[in-house]
Amino acid sequence: MPDLAIEPLNPSILPMSGKYSHGVQVDGAQRMVFVSGQVPWGNEHGRVPETFEAQCRMVWRNVLAVLSEAGMGIRNLVKVTTYLSDRQYRALNAKIREEVLGDHAPALTVVIADIYAENWLLEIEAVAMA
Repeated sequence: MPDLAIEPLNPSILPMSGKYSHGVQVDGAQRMVFVSGQVPWGNEHGRVPETFEAQCRMVWRNVLAVLSEAGMGIRNLVKVTTYLSDRQYRALNAKIREEVLGDHAPALTVVIADIYAENWLLEIEAVAMA
């Protein structure tokens, strides 16, 4: 199997304002995984956490669980879309995302949206390749 190469595409005419890539080029991929929008379904007690931080960490845990099921991890992510219920969560979302992704910089989109359930504060979907 060829080596997977995920290369950032960051044209010099576009500003960088965080740890992400404007685009990514993937060479050597043989499999793609599309991760459906993951939400804070509920903790071990069946309750959705109240705080954004707890929900965000739970949602990333869910994304990573789907990737793991496919034998993939963070380094396989090529595109991540995050839907936030309110602009007030932008900074904390970015902080947690950077903790989770480390120095990996997939293409990112953040959308402020009305989330399906009123108590869900975010949803994350992703595309990964191997």
